[in-house]
Amino acid sequence: MVLGRVVGTVVASRKEPKADGWKLLLVQPLDEEGRDAGVPVVATDAVGAGVREVVLLAAGSSARQTGVTDQRPCDAVVMGIVDSWDVMDRICYRKGDDG
Repeated sequence: MVLGRVVGTVVASRKEPKADGWKLLLVQPLDEEGRDAGVPVVATDAVGAGVREVVLLAAGSSARQTGVTDQRPCDAVVMGIVDSWDVMDRICYRKGDDG
């Protein structure tokens, strides 16, 4: 799993029928300090995340293990909304403190 911040949404009016009904999000991966790390990815939303929320992102075969994506063509899925994280007893993020 990877930490990421939802930076936008993606609309695809034509897609594989097995992907119909999916909410697609653009997610910017984050490092352990909350800084941008890597390039944004498009992910299926399995938990109702919104723009600016910090999320847990699963990719590859793990992305097809949720109720929303099971046995469907998905390479990345938002599978959790982060409430907080600490590194070495230092608070790095608390939901609601991010402005």
